[in-house]
Amino acid sequence: MRLAALGLLVLVLTGCGGNGGGSTAEGCAEVDAPAAKPDGGATRPSELLEETVTYTLVFETTCGDFEITLDQGTAPDTAASLVALAQSGFYDETTFHRVVPGFVIQGGDPTGSGSGGPGYSTEDVPPPGTKYTRRVVAMAKTATEPPGTSGSQFFVVTAEDAGLPPEYAVAGEVTKGYETVERIEALGDAVTEQPSQPVVVERVSVLES
Repeated sequence: MRLAALGLLVLVLTGCGGNGGGSTAEGCAEVDAPAAKPDGGATRPSELLEETVTYTLVFETTCGDFEITLDQGTAPDTAASLVALAQSGFYDETTFHRVVPGFVIQGGDPTGSGSGGPGYSTEDVPPPGTKYTRRVVAMAKTATEPPGTSGSQFFVVTAEDAGLPPEYAVAGEVTKGYETVERIEALGDAVTEQPSQPVVVERVSVLES
């Protein structure tokens, strides 16, 4: 299955990790990792979202809550897919399986292995010159997939500038609760690129405004 695993994709870059690793973070509950969910099985949405509506994904995690406001202008197919996945409960009881301090936190894999996804992909090629800066949320893909390919795996940029080429569909940005992202980042290890304790996405809901 040709789906997004940031571990196969952006980490061909050098110098992508920051200092730190292996610590516990104040404000994060210590929980067991949930059982792996099945790979694939989701249905790609057949229609785009309402253009006049702003869609926000609310992530409730064991480190707190944060919100991602989706960018329909840049990635309409990705936005429609993310909303459909969230509404179906696809992201509930999944984990942030990859955390690299000073670079990104990554989640959205139902299997928790780094290679799972919804069973389909969309494609929203980002504009030339796209920058992946702090708070930007983009979609992971493998190195062999075309630019803008999206499955279900996403990453939140925690670097001032991640230095990535404009190949990853930009889903939106974190507009509320960035301190939660920082708590998750604090659990990361630059060597293993994994959190020191499970960070669970308990629920993702969709707000419309």
